[in-house]
Amino acid sequence: MIRIGNASGFYGDRATAWQEMLDGGDLDVLTGDYLAELTMLILGRDRMKDPSTGYAKTFLRQLEGILAKALDKGTKIVTNAGGLNPAGLAAAIGKIAGAEQVKVAYVTGDQVDDPTALTANAYLGAFGIAECLRAGADIVVTGRVTDASLVVGPAIAHYGWTHADLDALAGATVAGHILECGAQATGGNFAFFTELPDGGRRPGFPIAELHPDGSAVITKHPGTGGAVTVETVTAQLLYEIGAPQYLGPDVVAHFDTIRLSQEGPDRVLVGGVTGTPPPPTLKVGTNRLGGFRNSMTFVLCGLQIEEKAALVRAQLEDAIGPDGLEFVLARTDHPDAEDEQAASALLAVHLKAPDQKRAGRAFSQAAVELALASYPGLTLTAPPGDATPFGFFAHHPVPQEAVEHVAVLPDGTRRRIAPPPTTAEPTTTQTPERPRGAAPTTKQPFGTRFGARSGDKGGDANLGVWARDDDGFAWLRGFGTAELTALLPETRDLEIERYELANLRAVNFVIRGILGQGVAASTRFDPQGKALGEWLRSRVVDLP
Repeated sequence: MIRIGNASGFYGDRATAWQEMLDGGDLDVLTGDYLAELTMLILGRDRMKDPSTGYAKTFLRQLEGILAKALDKGTKIVTNAGGLNPAGLAAAIGKIAGAEQVKVAYVTGDQVDDPTALTANAYLGAFGIAECLRAGADIVVTGRVTDASLVVGPAIAHYGWTHADLDALAGATVAGHILECGAQATGGNFAFFTELPDGGRRPGFPIAELHPDGSAVITKHPGTGGAVTVETVTAQLLYEIGAPQYLGPDVVAHFDTIRLSQEGPDRVLVGGVTGTPPPPTLKVGTNRLGGFRNSMTFVLCGLQIEEKAALVRAQLEDAIGPDGLEFVLARTDHPDAEDEQAASALLAVHLKAPDQKRAGRAFSQAAVELALASYPGLTLTAPPGDATPFGFFAHHPVPQEAVEHVAVLPDGTRRRIAPPPTTAEPTTTQTPERPRGAAPTTKQPFGTRFGARSGDKGGDANLGVWARDDDGFAWLRGFGTAELTALLPETRDLEIERYELANLRAVNFVIRGILGQGVAASTRFDPQGKALGEWLRSRVVDLP
């Protein structure tokens, strides 16, 4: 068995998690995931200012505090904190290591030539990480690999798997997907958080005990918060996925074959995963600068809310022109309210423009100048600010063999990682809803019977819903896209795909285009789609 923990789910996660995971018990490998689509844009802007950067600098600060202990315990560290400059991070680690005898290796080759993009990176697989570990690396730094590869790579090195071990690779990929978002697997962001032993106050970070066949037990260190249950694991399995055929550079993991069982307190067995050959292409994610953005929010109190909003719109369009302006009125006001806040609505005004000056003080100052010359009771939620750059995220495929996947070993040797010898074009089929039998119903919030988890994938969002029991799943199988759009009107004009995962008692919806051109460009109230599931759970429906 190889025991792999995770100490970071994103750039900005709990700073003390690395120390907590090393102090909490024995681990063979400790991983850290820092990269997301938005993070790559942030690192790209860092690199524009200073070409020697482009990596997650917080990881260096965290590493300084735990490096000696990790080496003493023999715990390997694997992280994608290298971002756009894994060689630079590897060199920086060598400098902070001082007298420590640390062997650092890194994986590179993910950067794709695209002169029109700020960043363009292929999602590499796990065999480069494995090569570094087999060469004796204590720390492996990568650029853009798939999040699950941070777990799959150490398993390949430990068990000697090859590209032919498809089911094992698929099982490890599922384990990696469960671990990649840190505390989300142990009760973080969990729909039924009030049922957790500590009410969800400080969930611990997850651990996967991986076996030779790719099955795994998901657990956490004793005494840490949160819980590991079939439902907390299910919630994370449904996060940011599409069709049940989960595409990866090394294997396609079939999520509709996953089987979960509670093996004991805070121990969930994940097994039964089937793998098939990966696609012949890799996903390349690109970020392009789109211009500049700014926002101001007006508080509208009392009567004539719509008329007040219309006045602000007319005044701002007169002042700076209508191009790029977006007005979003949130009717948070209540009639005959007993306090001022409950009597107020919020008008968010966004501006995106190629001209930094127009999007900056010209816009925010125009909003401030309305203070004594607009609707009665005008107030703003924040002072005027300058514009900030925003970007567009997109992705496209490239042939696997077109990308130079390279492991740079601790002694400096560069080893080319060959693409998979066998690939196959993926096929996906949506699952239609099933006829629902007649049964007595009562009106209640959707979330009384169902959990949900949602998230972003570029301009799309997924919304996974799971039933808490078999009767609930029998009802959920009849819940289709028409019912979803009726409950979530913002999705009515969008393409929606529906997939069923019966082993998880779940249905996953992929909502195309709801996030526009990605989180960095979105002006949606919930730009990453994280709360779509909770919105659905709040809607009142006829349930058995």
